[in-house]
Amino acid sequence: MTGRVYLDHNATAPLRPEARAAMAAAFDVVGNPSSVHTEGRAAKALLEKARGQVAEALGANGADIVFTSGASEAAALALAGRGLAGADIEHDAVWSWVDPVLPVDGQGRVTLADPGASALQLANSETGVVQDLPTGLAVTDITQAVGRLPYAHDWAGVGMAILSAHKFGGPKGVGALVLPQDSDLAARIRGGGQEMGRRSGTENLPAIAGMGAAITAAVAELAEGRWEAVAQFRNILEDALEAASRETIFVGQEAHRLPNTTCFVTPGWKGETQVMAMDLAGFAISAGSACSSGKVKESRVLRALGFDAGAAGCATRVSLGPDTTREDVLRFADVWAEKLSKHRARAA
Repeated sequence: MTGRVYLDHNATAPLRPEARAAMAAAFDVVGNPSSVHTEGRAAKALLEKARGQVAEALGANGADIVFTSGASEAAALALAGRGLAGADIEHDAVWSWVDPVLPVDGQGRVTLADPGASALQLANSETGVVQDLPTGLAVTDITQAVGRLPYAHDWAGVGMAILSAHKFGGPKGVGALVLPQDSDLAARIRGGGQEMGRRSGTENLPAIAGMGAAITAAVAELAEGRWEAVAQFRNILEDALEAASRETIFVGQEAHRLPNTTCFVTPGWKGETQVMAMDLAGFAISAGSACSSGKVKESRVLRALGFDAGAAGCATRVSLGPDTTREDVLRFADVWAEKLSKHRARAA
């Protein structure tokens, strides 16, 4: 065994060294950003630096950025009580707040040209399928897209956007909501009036500093073309898996997808069984979304795409990162084919 290979970047990305360094420095900043003394002003300056980094990376204004504990809180702040429409492909953090009535095709693309007042993800965490966002969309979930796809909020024609730092190499437990400065959105956490009155509570300065550094590094990496190589490796992986198993179905393969994501269904081989087998072989992959308290459950997303319960239960997701190599994906494909052969022999 030559060491573990991490292929679950859609669940969480490894902490970037830039984020680690920014967090380490922030731990030594003692002041409360809401205090007016010298120490408080130093903390406030660090907070606003990170806000500016997030805004610049997303093509937004600094005053539009509200820091939260993650994308789930940002979704609750943006969506609670608004009665927006959504689709069954949305992440649970969004799906639990919307009326899932928007239809999708077999690739996972919303088929309404004008979905009206709705919340719609930019990229799906399980399949990687990317949506064409309509102008005037109320809320978009850009959690999986940041640093992997170009996104400029001021050009997108979207009201609000939610994101989470740990998906692009920042720390866990911090995210943001992008919203218009003149929004009348009511705070859900009340108290001291931090974050321009949108989200009370003393800001988690080290995590926010890490988020700012991570998103700056992530968009620079995207501009350098690093993810083009990732897409090539993903395609190499799919070719190798298809050669080993002609019956395997690659979900959303005909649609525009994230460059790093492949979701495939191998009939008769449970996704959770594949995950465990590959984990023992040194590969970290997923059977779907990682936000279910460690539980593997039937994929609502694949059911929405038309897969029956049996097929949906046989889905596996592999999500690469910028440090994934050609050797990594070819070794994965070889081991996966070996495990599949053994599974078939046992089932015969």
